[in-house]
Amino acid sequence: MKILHTSDWHIGRALYGRKRYDEHEAFLNWLATLIEEENIDMLLVAGDVFDNSAPSNRAQEIYYRFLNRMAAFSNRHVVVTAGNHDSPSFLNAPRELLKFLNIHVVGCASESPQDELITVAGVDNETMLIICAVPYLRDRDIRTAEAGESIEDKENKIVEGIKSHYRMVYEAAEEKRSELKKPVPIIGMGHLYTAGGKTIDGDGVRELYIGSLLHVGMDVFPEFIDYLALGHLHIPQKVGGSDFIRYCGSPLPIGFGEASHEKSVTLVEFSDKAPAVTAISVPCFQELKTVKGDWQTIISDIDELKSKESSAWLEIVYEGNEIAVNLRELLDEAVNGTDLEILRVKNNRVLEQVMDGINENETLDDLDVEDVFGRCLDVHEISDEQRKDLLCTYREIISALNEEDIMKE
Repeated sequence: MKILHTSDWHIGRALYGRKRYDEHEAFLNWLATLIEEENIDMLLVAGDVFDNSAPSNRAQEIYYRFLNRMAAFSNRHVVVTAGNHDSPSFLNAPRELLKFLNIHVVGCASESPQDELITVAGVDNETMLIICAVPYLRDRDIRTAEAGESIEDKENKIVEGIKSHYRMVYEAAEEKRSELKKPVPIIGMGHLYTAGGKTIDGDGVRELYIGSLLHVGMDVFPEFIDYLALGHLHIPQKVGGSDFIRYCGSPLPIGFGEASHEKSVTLVEFSDKAPAVTAISVPCFQELKTVKGDWQTIISDIDELKSKESSAWLEIVYEGNEIAVNLRELLDEAVNGTDLEILRVKNNRVLEQVMDGINENETLDDLDVEDVFGRCLDVHEISDEQRKDLLCTYREIISALNEEDIMKE
């Protein structure tokens, strides 16, 4: 049996205002062709199908057109779980219909582990695979808030809630396998941040839970899982050095920081021996290029790209010593008449600070939501003691906003 592990499609994602629908269509066309040519039996999508909880009509069209292509083969299965960017209710809405097409969707956590278990039968109607399709676990799924809780109490509840939920689903899978009385492989799925996971600046990976907790330990996952397909982190990587617990990463670079990393999907082949795991490189559908240095270096690099007739999207990082007041105008002139497109200009020149202490060239693009709140606390001279509690409360609010399912009635 051949299984293809993917995650973090982020259909509908924009990069500094530039829509990326063409890239997503190109990727899914490539993916469908790969599945057909390699005779893949099952496709796993471990969360973040869409980039936000209210996907546009174009994003939905791209998604359902791909599923329609997958449904053309009666012996092929697709399993889709929700990530933290997805709307659980939106993904779940057509699940009963999609089930008849061998497309299995798990949009939200359930109190019954059976709702997150998927058994896959072969052409002889014998069970070939059991999947623990655990979606992103939202705060309200795993923790009951109580008045007067400390930050540590909340974090401990989250960790225990995650462990408890995974344990419940995995034990149900093991029980089902025992009933079959044959060595059927068990595949786990999850969308979370595990200990030691690698991220990079600008990859858009959100903090999933409140407080300082960003990840869970390896002890969440039982030893009897044959392969664990994870989503949320965008860089392909093993977890704890295991070949069988992996993030496949996002198929497209989410930002310029990811552009230098090779993207891939993960092929898992089951036979009588241990599963064979192989990374399959994803082609680059739109070149992203960061050009940095002083003016002469930047213009030289742009001229080289022009000589190659490149159509790259550019991030320009100016690091010269001279103050370039009209930098954007000069850059636009340099790429005029070419297929190059400048999406972002960042001026790293160390300028004199204005009287309020804010850098002249600093914009909201350079700050995340926590940076902005931190500036607010600084302005109001909040004490360190109060700062910790206020920051925790702020993170709770941001977490709740990120998890709000605006598609739910």
